[in-house]
Amino acid sequence: MLIKETITPTEKGIDIKKTYDNNVYIQEAKQIRDQGLGQTGENRLVGRLPVHLVSQWIKEAGISWSDKAATQDLIRKKMLSGEFDKFRVWKGTY
Repeated sequence: MLIKETITPTEKGIDIKKTYDNNVYIQEAKQIRDQGLGQTGENRLVGRLPVHLVSQWIKEAGISWSDKAATQDLIRKKMLSGEFDKFRVWKGTY
């Protein structure tokens, strides 16, 4: 969730800095996990990810949103890395 955005003029134009609060997504994932939802059956809920985080990952990797296979692979690697474990609902591998 966007909580702050500052726009600063620079010599080349403007600099936009955004600050996000991811606690909402982390709390939702924990509540879903604690209730046991999305963890059984054929389709499993791997996690709750904020779009701004996925957007940052895609930008860092230099891929396009339209490259569905590369985007899915990137998200899979990030979610299984353990670094973003708090966003996970189902803790299995896929």
